[in-house]
Amino acid sequence: MKARFIFITGGVVSSLGKGITAASIGLLLKSRGFSVINQKFDPYLNIDPGTMNPYQHGEVFVTEDGGETDLDLGHYERFTDVALHKFNSHTAGKVYLSILDHERAGDYCGATVQVIPHVTDEIKNRIMQTAERTGSEIVITEIGGTVGDIESLPFIEAIRQIRNTVGREHCLFIHLGLLPYLKECGELKTKPMQHSVKELLSVGIQPDIIMCRSEKKLSASIREKLSLFCNVSKDAIIENLTAKSIYEVPLMLEEGNLGKKICELFNIPNSEPDLQSWKAMVDSYYHPEKEVTVTLIGKYTELPDAYLSVSEALTAAGVYHHTRVKQVWIDAAKITDEAKADELLKDSQAIIVPGGFGERGIEGMILTAGYARTHNIPYFGICLGMQIAVIDFARHVLGLARAHSSEFIKNCDPVIDLMPDQKDVQLGGTLRLGSFRCMIAEHTKAEQAYKMHEITERHRHRYEFNNLYRSQFEQSDMQLSGINPERNLVEIIELKNHPWFVAVQFHPEFASRPNKPHPLFRDFIGAALTNAAKAEQAHK
Repeated sequence: MKARFIFITGGVVSSLGKGITAASIGLLLKSRGFSVINQKFDPYLNIDPGTMNPYQHGEVFVTEDGGETDLDLGHYERFTDVALHKFNSHTAGKVYLSILDHERAGDYCGATVQVIPHVTDEIKNRIMQTAERTGSEIVITEIGGTVGDIESLPFIEAIRQIRNTVGREHCLFIHLGLLPYLKECGELKTKPMQHSVKELLSVGIQPDIIMCRSEKKLSASIREKLSLFCNVSKDAIIENLTAKSIYEVPLMLEEGNLGKKICELFNIPNSEPDLQSWKAMVDSYYHPEKEVTVTLIGKYTELPDAYLSVSEALTAAGVYHHTRVKQVWIDAAKITDEAKADELLKDSQAIIVPGGFGERGIEGMILTAGYARTHNIPYFGICLGMQIAVIDFARHVLGLARAHSSEFIKNCDPVIDLMPDQKDVQLGGTLRLGSFRCMIAEHTKAEQAYKMHEITERHRHRYEFNNLYRSQFEQSDMQLSGINPERNLVEIIELKNHPWFVAVQFHPEFASRPNKPHPLFRDFIGAALTNAAKAEQAHK
């Protein structure tokens, strides 16, 4: 089947959920048997979000091939279970850098380099190459930002041109906008959406489907008004109501006949979608049998998107156990001493310390790892969370009082240190990125979770466990249960005499799926439930 292209734009306001919408469309089409691939174009000038503070842009999602990407790619992977690539995430920075490199190399043969055709051609080539590289039948492209933003104009112009290239039956425009509800008059207002569509029309794009983000269901009169003023058939006006869970959104959109309408416009078979496992997952989420409290100790706890994949992985593990995972997020900087650690962590049934960069809150994290270690509370350390556990153990069990990471203190016992090839490199794009192998030792918690001895997981870090101290750890209660065979690097550590204390150098959250939780998150929540049950029994 010749590739078909869906372009999703947003209007009225930002943060309406274009990423969730794009991911949902991918799921609905994949469930009908089509091969799909999602991609994202962001209009900002950074090459990628890798050097951006999480408070600026949320978490950085990492692809298997080492791309540092927008967090929406995490939504795409979780919904479609299709592994994405570096080339599925594009920024204006990447586009312009490529053009300037070509100009310096003389590839434009002396021509004046302009937005049209050079910038738009570069964007179009990246869209078309995704179809060619992946062989996908349907390419779903989200255009970041809001229609009318000056920085988005080249991207909007590029997708306008693509329809002329591939034809109407192979190109579909979906516009997502807000229909605000005014309580004072008890009405949904269509005027903002009308103006947003007119903004699109002014640059030559007529949306084929309008998706309405709203708090209330659309009445027949609302549909008639939007159809009249936006030149869209009434059955192509789709409700996108606020849901209790983002994972219900695809089911709501399917009920609103979005999948059917897309198939009709593309003139492709509208087979019955296979959404049974997804429905079962959503049902389990809405009807938990138990509840467990997990405390997340991090550096960016004021912004939910900063640990988005971790949060979703915890939720997925809870769904597996028919359990609501109550997540309590605490700023690590608030844990200033052992008394404060006891005050803030005493009600924790499990503790997780995710990744991060920078010195702020580090000592609070070290106190947290020590608290979990000495109080037999299930502990899961991810990336920085593993390094923190190593530092705590080195200080308080191995007697290395000056143990630390050279990332934070230069004059120390650097149990965590830079690899030689990480020294004197530029900041962006030089971390240890993407999937690497790990060999798992027998009779370990990691082996119990994975049920295999060779795995691959995604990384995003610069500092490593320092093998100069390895023999001291190997002679202790800390087991080095996962090793990268190519470079002999420690990937997983565990405590032998602890109910569940596991920490990993990689980021398992990126491989978790709502209906297929990551093995380590699954077993972590299982350990949390066991701990909660023991505490309840002791209380009785």
